[in-house]
Amino acid sequence: MAAALQLLTVLLLLAYPMAVYLGLQYLPGNVVALALAALLLLRLALQRQQVKALLVPIILGLLLTLGSAIAKQQHWLLLYPLVINCTMLLLFGSSLLKPPCMVERLARITAPDLPDAARPYLRKVTGLWCGVFVINGAAAAYTALYSSLQAWTLYNGFIAYLLIGSLAGGEWLYRHFWLKRS
Repeated sequence: MAAALQLLTVLLLLAYPMAVYLGLQYLPGNVVALALAALLLLRLALQRQQVKALLVPIILGLLLTLGSAIAKQQHWLLLYPLVINCTMLLLFGSSLLKPPCMVERLARITAPDLPDAARPYLRKVTGLWCGVFVINGAAAAYTALYSSLQAWTLYNGFIAYLLIGSLAGGEWLYRHFWLKRS
């Protein structure tokens, strides 16, 4: 039951931009903010046993959503994708200072016997991800501050996922074949 609830909260949080967009179209902003805060609170309760680093964006998201409801500032809800990108930048960037780098850690989940020769490549890919999070975070900030709700939703709920998914999938395929060739 807990695993199913965890999966459900992850899927719902991935739909955050669409939930904000649809919610703000049909409900008062504070109702949307409180519903999203409840979802993040549930995710926080489920996250305790999981990766501690993921607590930061959940707690910051809770602060944004609750602050939005209390202050009646619905545009604060638009800042959550920026929080996610900043958190990911911090996680990936700090792993460059304290090895193993994040991409190596993730790669070792499915391939624990990675050769040492792969480490420089995995460090470069971690640096690439840092650049992606900077660019994506800048776009998330721009759309939150200067564009329409529709443009924000399109970028943060579709284009950003498409870009990140393409990079993750493309890099995984390249790494899979590159490591076999090496």
